[in-house]
Amino acid sequence: MLEEIRIRGLGVIDDAVLDLAPGLTVVTGETGAGKTMIVQGLGLLTGGRADYALVSSRLGRASVEARLVVPPDSALVKRVRELDGELDDDVIIVGRTLTAEGRSRAQLAGRSVPASVLAEITENAIAVHGQSEAQRLRRPSTQRDALDRFAGPAVAEPLARYGRVHARLAKVRAQLTEITGRARERAQEAELLRLGLDEVERVAPQPGEDVALGAELSRLEHAETLVQAARSAHGALVSDPAAGDDVPGAVDLVGAARRVVAGDASLDPALGELANRLTEVATLLADVAADLASYGAGVESDPARLAHAQARKAELTALARAHGTDVDGVLAWADTAGRRLLELDGDGDQSGALAAERDELTAELAALAERISVARSAAAERFGAAVAAELAGLAMPRARVEAVVAQRDDPTGLPVRGRTVAFGPSGIDDVELRLVPHPGAPARPVEKGASGGELSRVMLAIEVVLAAADAGATMVFDEVDAGVGGRAAVEIGRRLARLARTHQVLCITHLPQVAAFADRHLVVHKADDGSVTRSGVVALDGSERVRELSRMLAGQEESTLARGHAEELLAAAAADKAELTRP
Repeated sequence: MLEEIRIRGLGVIDDAVLDLAPGLTVVTGETGAGKTMIVQGLGLLTGGRADYALVSSRLGRASVEARLVVPPDSALVKRVRELDGELDDDVIIVGRTLTAEGRSRAQLAGRSVPASVLAEITENAIAVHGQSEAQRLRRPSTQRDALDRFAGPAVAEPLARYGRVHARLAKVRAQLTEITGRARERAQEAELLRLGLDEVERVAPQPGEDVALGAELSRLEHAETLVQAARSAHGALVSDPAAGDDVPGAVDLVGAARRVVAGDASLDPALGELANRLTEVATLLADVAADLASYGAGVESDPARLAHAQARKAELTALARAHGTDVDGVLAWADTAGRRLLELDGDGDQSGALAAERDELTAELAALAERISVARSAAAERFGAAVAAELAGLAMPRARVEAVVAQRDDPTGLPVRGRTVAFGPSGIDDVELRLVPHPGAPARPVEKGASGGELSRVMLAIEVVLAAADAGATMVFDEVDAGVGGRAAVEIGRRLARLARTHQVLCITHLPQVAAFADRHLVVHKADDGSVTRSGVVALDGSERVRELSRMLAGQEESTLARGHAEELLAAAAADKAELTRP
């Protein structure tokens, strides 16, 4: 429920606050006083298109803000919390700001949001029906939704299941399309992977093999140099008298030094320590000499092994170069490629399972669609009759509304009752409301065959018929009474009052017969400078309502006859409303 609306800098409204209440609130005032700006403001709050020409040139910006009271356990509260909005005792603050430069900003519960989010939040909370904006009834989806609400559980229950199955079918179809549409690319990818893996398998590299092989090649290619170096070093350490080498080696010299020092070590502990160190050096040099002799004996010149190692090195180098990495990188690629090849080879099995699931979902969806269509068709005639009955009292006594449920053939659609028909998230049906204004006239779609005032009355009739379906929502009607008067105006007021039993209803009206049914009556006055300020929106009490109704009736607030007529209207409306509240 809307608790308060504040409008600043919009059209002629400088700064005005509307305090609203449950039931039926009417807004009246002289022509041009700014009543339509209230509807424009509510349109902005519901995510409507911004008209920057309405921004006050003096202020340079316009803003609309409203306090929306919602049940604490409602889906609306949950959605606001998902958006990190701030709630104030189950009150949601919504707002929209426009600037003369053409910028727009929407606010929801203390957060800046896109206008589309504002539309989503208010969609089921505020419904604006006015001639100056694109009315919801002009949309085929709204017409279908109206019929579905009227049909009740007979449509709602299978439609809920249909929506889930439709979503799953769309996902399965997308997966199948992706698999079959990329079959050639996947086959090419698989073939390349197989070729690469076959080559890796043929070469059969081992982790780190290229590094180890490089070291071995270096030894084989420089065998003679390595042997000569080992022998020379060994000769420098140990002399070989048998080979005619009489020059003492390092081992001999260190040994001689150790013996000299050791002979006198008992004379001084420090010299004894040096003798020990010379012993260690001699031992170490002897070990190195032995290792050099062993190394020189072990290095062999093997041309056959060298040729084999060179061939293997070339093979590994070619494989690594093909993959732009080393042997370890090639092995890592092979591991990843093997897993990817398993995925590609498994797509055939996956597509078969998906195709089977698609067929099952299609059959279930067709059965649900047929059930929904039958329920809609059964409700259509009753719905049209109920709306026509309401129109009879709204200055359209001979009008008739038809709810036509039809399907369109589509070779790629859903097989239902021997036909292949188009389908979507809401089923297979195109629902169209058609208006027959009088007997003998052709039935035409309401968005084409109804004037603005007639369309507003059709919407009012539908809302009255559906009133029990969405109790608690706020309905806003702008000039729903356009082009009518007399008894028809009284009937419009009576129906608005009936609607206000389950909804909050806000109506902009020029008719005293409608205004008389109000639970709260607001009047908009212009100031001397032509603007509407806070003091220009006034809630009327009993005597003031009589004066305003007198003005609306005769243009003369003090006319005795007009005042008498106004009092009669109020009394009759009160009696009618009392009748509505009786069980």
